[in-house]
Amino acid sequence: MTDNVNGELQGDELLQLLEFEVGGNHYGINIAKVLEIMMRRRLAPIPNSPAEIEGVFMPRDKLITIVDLHKVLGLEEDKNERGLFIICRFNDTDIGFHVDKVDGIHSTSWSEIEHPPKMAVKAEDSISTGIVKSEGRIIVIIDFERIMMALNEGTGLDMTGAESAKGHEQELSDKHLVIAEDSDFLNHMIVNSLSEIGFKEVRAFSNGKEAWDYISSQRELDGDISDRIAAVITDIEMPQMDGLHLTRLIKSDEKLNKVPVFLFSSLSNENTAAKAAEVGADGHYSKPQIGTLIQKLVDILS
Repeated sequence: MTDNVNGELQGDELLQLLEFEVGGNHYGINIAKVLEIMMRRRLAPIPNSPAEIEGVFMPRDKLITIVDLHKVLGLEEDKNERGLFIICRFNDTDIGFHVDKVDGIHSTSWSEIEHPPKMAVKAEDSISTGIVKSEGRIIVIIDFERIMMALNEGTGLDMTGAESAKGHEQELSDKHLVIAEDSDFLNHMIVNSLSEIGFKEVRAFSNGKEAWDYISSQRELDGDISDRIAAVITDIEMPQMDGLHLTRLIKSDEKLNKVPVFLFSSLSNENTAAKAAEVGADGHYSKPQIGTLIQKLVDILS
């Protein structure tokens, strides 16, 4: 049995969250990333693969890898449940996750999502991007991109195109960038990648609200705003304030609307591209292809 659950972003204030259970705990994923839910089935094992890779199967002539979230999260499988596969799409790649059960879909506001406590886990080790409280339950939003990168050894941000920055290091070194990315892991990677090619003045924030508070504070200062904020790079999915809302706020402000804003997200489809254009974004780039984004930044700023 297969249930189609293709989702769309429901505006820049709302999140459709698919809630599921692993080992008796509740977790969530943006429904926009979910292709379908399937009953657990027999898989072909992959020799010498990481323990978290359960195997592969081929529905409709397309090979899909299944990741066992029980092993990723260090939890026991619920033997009373048959188990399900949640098939997702990240960065144009289809991958499935083995879970115990699916509880349903919740509509929630981005402002109701809290960032995980900093003391709970080191930023570089965190595999959660947010926490939602619903009817007495705590739902943890998992950083699936972080899991995929960890399992695919050597995978990182795609720097193809970043060579365009060569020879412009001095020009870029004093350009102030603002980054908004809720994945602590990817946040660090983006900042490091930008630093390596010449950007030395980078302010990074874990959600759109923190970024907007900083941008607003710079807006009130005298002088040319471009001297303090040369460009903004933002994820779409973030707690407190998502990237679409952040972009709209910037582009609707007469003092800020000339600041280039680039969306950098694993949500890459016609729907999100249309929404990026609707809020006035200067570009929409798919993770992990940061090299093409850097190429655009160099063209604009150098």
